[in-house]
Amino acid sequence: MEPKKIIDISMELSGGTPEWPGDLPFSYELSVTKEQSGSVNVGKLQSSTHIGTHVDAPFHYDDQGIQIHELPLDIYLSKAQVVDVSGSDKVSAADLGALEEGVTTVLLKTMSWTDRSTFPEKWPVFEESIAEWMAASGVRLLGVDVPSVDPETSKDLPMHQAMNRHQRFILEGIVLDDVAEGVYQLAALPLKIKGAEGSPVRAILY
Repeated sequence: MEPKKIIDISMELSGGTPEWPGDLPFSYELSVTKEQSGSVNVGKLQSSTHIGTHVDAPFHYDDQGIQIHELPLDIYLSKAQVVDVSGSDKVSAADLGALEEGVTTVLLKTMSWTDRSTFPEKWPVFEESIAEWMAASGVRLLGVDVPSVDPETSKDLPMHQAMNRHQRFILEGIVLDDVAEGVYQLAALPLKIKGAEGSPVRAILY
């Protein structure tokens, strides 16, 4: 039996991973070395919950929304379709086309964040019609290859709020540069952080 081909669509987390402007940078270091302890190396990390490839819980944009530890995990173990929308400044439901049967996740390949060592200056606008289309199509999770489904400067967060109204979920910061359009299995499980509004994930297609 041949092993599954795994495509890692996660950003690397390091001191060079760009954080959202004004947010906590990622850092990792050994707090105890094997030499010091006599047996093991032990690490310490500090991070925003919205660094790199991560999921948003509704609590991120709604005080009454469910939190990370309450998310239904089957959303993040799903049949996913990659849709290439590169070259578009604005993406709407009309750009998404037909889905294969059984798809419950759509991953949008915008190719607008090519240098992952710096925070992007801009990325496409995702129209609220996408959330309505997702609800009508049985799609529960939207993944984007940019830091957010809303613009950096947005305070009203119209796309986040539209997703919330339709009870849809969000995966941000995925890496689809070398991933072809098509259907895959997705695994992108959040950490079980009680009370949290977001979590980094190791997202893979297989």
